[in-house]
Amino acid sequence: MRFNDLGIDFKYLLVNEKDKKFGLTVNTVGFQPIAPNTAYPSKEHPKSYYFTPNNGRILSEYQIVYISKGKGVFSSDSTKRTNITKGQVIFLFPGQWHTYCPLKEIGWNEYYIGFDGKIIDDIVANGFISPENQILSVGVNEDLVNLFSTAIKVAKEDKTAAQQNLAGIAFNILGTILSLAQNRNFESKESAQKIERAKVIMIENIHKNVDIKEIATNLGISYSLFRKAFKEYTGYAPAQYFQELKLRKAKELLAETNYSIKEISYELNFSSYEYFLSFFKKRVGVTPMEYRNSGRIKQNSN
Repeated sequence: MRFNDLGIDFKYLLVNEKDKKFGLTVNTVGFQPIAPNTAYPSKEHPKSYYFTPNNGRILSEYQIVYISKGKGVFSSDSTKRTNITKGQVIFLFPGQWHTYCPLKEIGWNEYYIGFDGKIIDDIVANGFISPENQILSVGVNEDLVNLFSTAIKVAKEDKTAAQQNLAGIAFNILGTILSLAQNRNFESKESAQKIERAKVIMIENIHKNVDIKEIATNLGISYSLFRKAFKEYTGYAPAQYFQELKLRKAKELLAETNYSIKEISYELNFSSYEYFLSFFKKRVGVTPMEYRNSGRIKQNSN
């Protein structure tokens, strides 16, 4: 496929006050194929979005830019000049100077969507995306291209509640990117297999107490690196993950066996019966007996 097999296709949207109350509104969505040795960007864009690569620009919204083909460069206030290639995503932030363009002799295919609202503000505030890590590698992905294409179609049709539909698509695009980036990141690392092995060790030793540092040593990885990678991979620190496994098993035994509470605490090798009661109540919000009885009440009501 040549770069210019598909034409430029984009839409800029109007947003009313009711749409803003939804929490996320889409301002623009589009696709532009830039053939080798052609001007970039297209002058068809509104003045508030148009820029020259030499001068860059500052937007008042967030944008996701996905490169599905070709190569180029990107730089911003927080990111030094960086080579961009197909399968990479660029996050743009409001109030941040940035610039990007394809390599003149190669060109690229570019999908983009711009949006703002409280939902994305909260996502950024909680560190899911950040100006310090605004380039992610996700690979060339059919599902991602289909999401952008669907967003363009919905925007151009502009039917009732189009903004809410587009907000959902934008959120899906963001979630897909974060998932692809994280999985791709770990798949490329030997540490991923070591973390999976550590998880298996924990599951197979759930009736014991495990030494997390010993697991790291046995896997041939330093404890500090292991702990950091494990938390990035699972969302939990290793010791916390092991406690979550014990809690899940305790719930299973309470619901599916007639073991006494004390027997379950010993079965899972908690340091004491009293600690098990305290741990369970703190994590679940009810005592082990209340948890067991609530399950039986539900069964009887059925």
